[in-house]
Amino acid sequence: MSLVQAFQSISGGDLMILAALAGLFTSAMNLVGALPILFLKTSFRRVSDLGLGFASGVMIAASFTSLLLPAIELGGILPALLGVVLGAVTISLMDRLIPHMHAIMGIEGGSSRLKAVWLLVLAIMIHNMPEGLAVGVGIGSGDIAAGLALAIAIGIQNMPEGLSVGLSLISAEKYGRVRAYLISTASGFVELPMAVIGAIAVTIIHQIVPYAMSFAAGAMLFVVSDEIIPELHRLGKERTITYSIIAGLLTMLWLDVLFSS
Repeated sequence: MSLVQAFQSISGGDLMILAALAGLFTSAMNLVGALPILFLKTSFRRVSDLGLGFASGVMIAASFTSLLLPAIELGGILPALLGVVLGAVTISLMDRLIPHMHAIMGIEGGSSRLKAVWLLVLAIMIHNMPEGLAVGVGIGSGDIAAGLALAIAIGIQNMPEGLSVGLSLISAEKYGRVRAYLISTASGFVELPMAVIGAIAVTIIHQIVPYAMSFAAGAMLFVVSDEIIPELHRLGKERTITYSIIAGLLTMLWLDVLFSS
């Protein structure tokens, strides 16, 4: 039995259940990725940074192979172009209006009375929302193989994100390992409801599928270009980060072909 058939069997063929399972998987991988901060004293900052570069490559490739190209096949080029613009503009507005904090770039989105830890959580949630939406839209569109490939790829790239958040909290020297772990994992569980919302939207209104797929793609591309890569490059080692991005891109391409065959 293939992985696609196994998931279909577990969900009973219900796309909503399947989207929820996929969203739960991507969220849980964030939890798994943060586990090292509970047990090991060695800093994993370098590994985490390389993992985030890898995650960027996955998101770039997934935006095209699992979202944009299918969107163009379903609705043509104009809905795809419009969806990308809407996705990017939406995340840009959220980024500008919602106060949040990055580990390196500091506080963005205006002033806030929230503690720094919650601003950091908000930043990760803003990053994770397009990923959960992309998984739900991919599965809700009916192409389960592509949707599951996207879920697995995003789950893999969620692991360094969970670790990165935990390390940032520990480095602030205000949070113990257990509390840092709980906060870092909580920030990733926004993907579960977003996956269900994405699947419901495209199932109820099938005509919006190409718009929704390209919207998710535009949102993810914006996050990668505007947030993740610039923040990683501020750390130096741009050449190494670039190779990790390429590795992530190749991995997503491989997964896409593997699940499509």
